[in-house]
Amino acid sequence: MSEMSFEQMLEESFKTIRNGEVVEGTVIDVKPDEIILNIGYKSDGIITRNEYTNEPNVDLTTVVSVGDTMEAKVLKVNDGEGQVMLTYKRLAAEKGSKRLEEAFNTQEVLTAKVAQVLEGGLGVVIDEARIFIPASLVSDTYEKDLGKYKDQEIEFVITEFNPRRRRIIGDRKQLLLAKKAELQKALFERISVGDVLEGTVKNVTDFGAFIDLGGADGLLHISEMSWGRVENPRKVFKVGDVVKVFIKDINENKIALSMKFEDENPWKDASSRYAAGNIVTGVVARMTDFGAFVELAPGVDALLHVSQISREHVEKPSDVLNIGQEIEAKIVDFNEEDRKISLSIKALLAPSEDVQEDAEESVEE
Repeated sequence: MSEMSFEQMLEESFKTIRNGEVVEGTVIDVKPDEIILNIGYKSDGIITRNEYTNEPNVDLTTVVSVGDTMEAKVLKVNDGEGQVMLTYKRLAAEKGSKRLEEAFNTQEVLTAKVAQVLEGGLGVVIDEARIFIPASLVSDTYEKDLGKYKDQEIEFVITEFNPRRRRIIGDRKQLLLAKKAELQKALFERISVGDVLEGTVKNVTDFGAFIDLGGADGLLHISEMSWGRVENPRKVFKVGDVVKVFIKDINENKIALSMKFEDENPWKDASSRYAAGNIVTGVVARMTDFGAFVELAPGVDALLHVSQISREHVEKPSDVLNIGQEIEAKIVDFNEEDRKISLSIKALLAPSEDVQEDAEESVEE
């Protein structure tokens, strides 16, 4: 039997490898664009930047260090220069695909950073395996701008897994809906009519504002925003405002809110403040042909009949008064039950007999 040469013995001491085989090696050198591994073979293994990650322009010296051990898959046993071409990202993608398949089967909630904002959805990556989340499944409400999700970590579940067609679909919406339903249930279990809560303005419309109560939205109708008159809710509230409200009514899953707190009710001590004979100041709020309505306090309006504006004949209130004008007048009638107050400027100028006669005339109208 002939003796083997040194070169033959050295050759025999190395393991054999094949294309597609998974090998483990130790990093013996790392450059910005490639990693060199000792894989126990006669030649070193090379992982280029493109075969390490899909992320562009990554400096490999920032993610791998000499002495690290890592697994990779053999692409070519000999790249033509005697080196072994390896891939890390493809092996990671295969492992990631298996990971996603398990998550799909168990409906596990996954967390990943949004890698791309794509046309019609978001792209996320787990272990180099790509998942697409359609725009319709990103949120439980319409999202006009998906750009805000870039680089954010989000939770989702896999609802479709078809790696052969490269179709792996994620769904974030169902998690949000489930969480919202859980919060809603908890909210309705602890609230009741009359409770005072803090909420955040979520949307403002012409007829009111929707307030997020932390589990469900409540409607603050324009008529319940203040004891005074609110002409335009958008001039009073903006999205994001934190407000204190109380629950006026609960009807199944609908919540009616109010900010008309009873301790702030301007009619609470009106009988003494607006007793007949008192002289008050107010602001002209609106006018009709028969008189002007004067705001004495937020939520307290009084009628200044056209006949009570002046000792001289006035055809229309707008002939002598302006909206927003502050006036001084005398209260000539107070009806607490109907919450009606009648005023007279004329009473400050005319004899009381004439005023009483005119006041009776204005009340009748």
